[in-house]
Amino acid sequence: MRFCLRKIELSLTSRTYSEQTCSSNVFSLMKFLKLLCATVCLAAVTVQAEDETGFVSLFDGKTLNGWKLMAPYGTGYGVTNGAIYCGRRGGGNLLSEKEFEDFVLRFEFKLEADSNNGIGIRAPFEGDAAYAGMEIQVIDDNQKKYGTLQPWQVHGSVYGVFPAKNGFQKPIGEWNQEEIVAQGRHIKVTLNGHVVLEANLNDVHDPAVLAQHSGILRSRGHVGFLGHDDYAEFRNIRVKELPVAHPDNTAPEGFAALFNGKDLTGWKGFVESPLKRAKMSAEELATAQKAGDENMKAHWSAKDGVLLFDGAKTGKNLCSEKDHANFELLVDWKISPKGDSGIYLRSTPQVQIWDPSDKSGRRDHSVGSGGLHNNAKNPNVPTKKADKPVGEWNHFQILMVGDKATVYLNDELVVQNVTFENYWEKDKPMYPTGLIELQNHHSPLFFKNVYVRDLPTK
Repeated sequence: MRFCLRKIELSLTSRTYSEQTCSSNVFSLMKFLKLLCATVCLAAVTVQAEDETGFVSLFDGKTLNGWKLMAPYGTGYGVTNGAIYCGRRGGGNLLSEKEFEDFVLRFEFKLEADSNNGIGIRAPFEGDAAYAGMEIQVIDDNQKKYGTLQPWQVHGSVYGVFPAKNGFQKPIGEWNQEEIVAQGRHIKVTLNGHVVLEANLNDVHDPAVLAQHSGILRSRGHVGFLGHDDYAEFRNIRVKELPVAHPDNTAPEGFAALFNGKDLTGWKGFVESPLKRAKMSAEELATAQKAGDENMKAHWSAKDGVLLFDGAKTGKNLCSEKDHANFELLVDWKISPKGDSGIYLRSTPQVQIWDPSDKSGRRDHSVGSGGLHNNAKNPNVPTKKADKPVGEWNHFQILMVGDKATVYLNDELVVQNVTFENYWEKDKPMYPTGLIELQNHHSPLFFKNVYVRDLPTK
């Protein structure tokens, strides 16, 4: 607008008019244009202010306060001219001290030729954020250093998973504006006003990708910068947290609720092992199932949105009505002191649940819950203890693909792509399908928010 107004002023000056001889119409036009310019500028400022409502700065422009540098090497990170920089021949993961779930992240970045970095989102402090969390790629679109890039390596991509549209960066040395929206399983990246990526993480079905990038399924974590020995600068880093609602027993997008919060619809009683069930005639199976259902009704119930087991010694497992093959399972659970339970996958024991402080068992409970308890050849204990105190709710996120299981306990990775062994026929691989079962060892148990997302088997 300023440019257009100046052109009009110059045009009028180049003519033979003077202030005394100009018609009142010309001056009226000039007055109108100046008023219009002021109005438009004010509107622009107002819109910008509204767009920034709810955002808070993650960087004070002077220090790295509020950030934590993980696995640092070389020159690491520093601050220059109001920007965070990743040094040449240095890096590491510079992550926010605070964790975020759903959010809008805005920032500016400037690269050198061939620069390579990344934006970690929902990442843990430990491990490679590109795999243990999620990396939005930051790289010179026209780099020569790495040769031909894979589509999922170009700037704005979810690294290793989803490719972004290419070609919207500004020339090297200029500042770029970027926005990343993470809302549930939806990820959106906008670069310099162009949407370069819109992806739904539930669309990832490839077993190899899920095995390598299970971190994309994390619901919360840190944000930050993932240095790769190349110089890059970041400034005006701000975030807006989005409201998140998790009403009990209401399935998230892409999932089905196995427990409706009201009754035992969708469940059935336990009937022997898969081997014994397979040998039963239809009549025998029907009779056994009727007895199993009676046992279920006697010991399992729903109250106040919680699935309860009464702790009786005569009680048996609670089984899903349907078989499941590849799936993602979410379940909240709570136990009492010395409580013991587990989650059967494809009718096979089990992802372990127990009281880590209980010293009465033959196995070391102190390792915590989440391990593949019955594995004999492959790892059977969790990589870390992530249990909450007994009596508090815990959250499992279990990924079962092929014969591999990945387990998150309270957003901590405790089992990563471990072979789940066939307990019933030890010389054979894991069954391709089976029931999801809630096991009991005769102590009171509590479950809610039981959701499953079936995945394609091919």
